[in-house]
Formats: sequence, C-alpha cells, structure tokens
Amino acid sequence: MFRSVLRGQSLRAGVAASAAAGAGAAGLALWAPERKHVVPTVRCETDPGTIGAAVLGGLAAGAAGGYFLGKQHGEAASDRYEKYWPRKIMMLFGAPGAGKGTQGPKIVETLNVPQLSTGDMLREAVAAGTEVGKKAKEIMSSGGLVSDEIVIGIIADRIKEPDCKAGFILDGFPRTLAQAKALDAMLAKSGENVSLILEFAVDPKMLEERICGRWMHKASGRSYHVRSCPPKSMNLGPNGKPLPESMKDDITGEPLYQRSDDTAEALKTRLDAYKNQTLPILEHYKDKGIVKQVDGGRGITEVWAEVSSKLASK
Repeated sequence: MFRSVLRGQSLRAGVAASAAAGAGAAGLALWAPERKHVVPTVRCETDPGTIGAAVLGGLAAGAAGGYFLGKQHGEAASDRYEKYWPRKIMMLFGAPGAGKGTQGPKIVETLNVPQLSTGDMLREAVAAGTEVGKKAKEIMSSGGLVSDEIVIGIIADRIKEPDCKAGFILDGFPRTLAQAKALDAMLAKSGENVSLILEFAVDPKMLEERICGRWMHKASGRSYHVRSCPPKSMNLGPNGKPLPESMKDDITGEPLYQRSDDTAEALKTRLDAYKNQTLPILEHYKDKGIVKQVDGGRGITEVWAEVSSKLASK
C-alpha cells in the first residue's frame, strides 16, 4: 500500500513537471482538475525511474491535449470557412428600432468579422495619422464635412486589416445612393462586391412602441424596454407609464435616460429620411440579388433563426 501511495504522488509530480516543462496550454487545461490536488514535493524514497515515466507520460498527455484541442479549433474555423465563404461584405438596413443593434453583435460573433462604424474608422484614421486621416483631420479642424471620397479611402484602408480577412459589416454606410455607387467602385478594384444585405422589416406602429419605450444606460450603452425588457427598479405611475425616477440600471443602479430622438415625433422624421435616402440604396442592390428581407417584428430568438439561415445561404 505504501508503494502504491508513492506511485500516486509520483504520477502527480510528473503531471506538474510536464506542465512546468511547457507541455502547452491545451495540455495544461486537460490536467487542470488533477493539479488542484498536486503536492509538488517528491520524497527521497521515490524511485527516479517512476518519476521519469510519469514526466514523460505528462508530456505526452499535454501534447496530445494540445493536438486535439488545436484540431478542434482548426476544424471549427474550417467549418466557418466552408459555411460562409466567400468573404462576407455585409450591410444591415432597417428603420430605427428594427433590430439591427440587437442582431448585429450576434452576426459578428457567428462570422468572426468586425462591424465597422464609419465614425470609429474616421477617428482611428485621424489618430493613426494615415494619409487619408490627415486629410480628414484638416477638413474637420476647419469645420468642414468629410467628403465621400475621404470616407471611401478610410474604408479601403481599414478593410485591409487582418480582422477583415473573412469579411466585415459596414455600419452606418452607405447612407446615400451616391455613396453606395462609390463603395461598389472601390470594391471592384480588388475584384469584390457587396455580398449580402439584410433588410429588417417592421411595421411602423411596432417601431413606435419599440422606440418610445426604450431607455438607455449612458456609460455602458445597455438598453431596456418598458415592455420587453424593463429594469428591475421600474415602477408605473397612475397613467400606466414608468416613473422616470424609478428607471435605473440593473447593474450599477445609475439613472437611465431616453434619447432625445426616441419620440413619436422624431421617429416620423427619421422614417421619412429612411424612406427617401435608404430605400433607393436597397433598390440599387436588389437587382444584384443580394438583398434578403428579415421579419424584424418577431421575437429576438425567431429573428435570429431567420438571420442565421440567411447568413449561410449562398
């Protein structure tokens, strides 16, 4: 029995030694549960040969763990490549409250591609001091508006980054038909084109309910809704509407606020702009067969099921 105890300690010491020898993060992960009980002291009576065998066994197990976990990651990447290739160059369209902000992050996670905001790209280009960024900074410093040509140049630079290798989603661009045509011309230089546009369609009455019931946490961007996702602190007044002072963030307890344009009046103006500026863009791309409509009026889970199926379809 005493020899059996020693052998058990020797094996555990061998596992610890294999991790210390750099068997790899995957191998370490495989043996992590056992290491919680490791006693890293080896008694003098222990047979050196037993220790050596244990060390070699630990190294082999670590290597095997690294191989199999690495193989799994490789296969997952390969599956994603086969399922969604060629490179997805995407746009999400929909009126305010249609669900783009909810579904966008899910698409990013599924495809492992970035969602590129023109505002963020502009600030990054200026901060990095790129050639196009310098031009943009000069114009903004003088109070001017950055031209479509400069924005296209910033996008052209940004999509060459490694994280765009599998594709990207354009957020907030194009906003006009002229911008869409300029984007097409830029992509055509590298033999590419916009490959998928998801249009989230929702009844205007439902949009008003969604928009007017939305409350935001300023610091984090977390959003709540008085019907579908109310904060825990919400209390209703005699008129059935939430008391503003009771609207607080679930995590920080800080006050929530409503955006100035989250009103019925502002929504009408925004819908008019969407109809006049965005719909012509959709018409431009519909002839290319890449616009797919999504019923954004259903629940989040149902909408995602439809989005997911359309991401994979060719």
